[in-house]
Amino acid sequence: MKERLYKTLPRPRMNRADIAEIYRRLRDQNPDPVTELEYDTPFQLVVAVALSAQATDVGVNKATRRLFPAAPTPQAMVDLGETAVREHIKTIGLYRNKAKNVVALSRMILDEFGGEVPQEREQLIRLPGVGRKTANVVLNEAFGQPTMAVDTHIFRVSNRTGMAPGKDPTIVELNLLRVTPDEFRLGAHHWILLHGRYVCLARTPKCYDCRIADLCRFAKKTLPPK
Repeated sequence: MKERLYKTLPRPRMNRADIAEIYRRLRDQNPDPVTELEYDTPFQLVVAVALSAQATDVGVNKATRRLFPAAPTPQAMVDLGETAVREHIKTIGLYRNKAKNVVALSRMILDEFGGEVPQEREQLIRLPGVGRKTANVVLNEAFGQPTMAVDTHIFRVSNRTGMAPGKDPTIVELNLLRVTPDEFRLGAHHWILLHGRYVCLARTPKCYDCRIADLCRFAKKTLPPK
């Protein structure tokens, strides 16, 4: 089944050896990558990632530094209530709807999962405000599962380099899982995301300061600023 699915995906524009070399270089630069979101428990990670939609990690961290001391657990979050959650997170975008989702997902974790964050994607995506990307981040970061959480950075780098092209995030996710060697799967999500966030920028990538530029298939590489 999986092999038949993989055959329908867009073909990478670089060979497996080059893809493995990309991961080696990114791993050498950052051997133990972790999320830049601040959290202490899987529950707090779920909340932080849910809050990060259309917001920066820096902005989310500022909000959760106020929120998590007041509500560190699902029960405490439900007890705090939607109005108070809104006040704690109102500095980030879409805070009203996010506050509603945070309280609702906390209640579902209590009612349906015994107060523990589920460790299966199908269960995670049932939580309000949690989609496939959020679920993959939680599975990878909190539970050590080799998932690919495709955000805008990973989508851009995968297509721009040619390592895992695709027209939507799910296709890119599957393509990355197909071409990423097993030894790099656990950290791959973080390496590609951070590369996109700090080097392979959307408008003007820093090709002149990129450790994988010689392998990248991007045609319009940039020169150093004058």
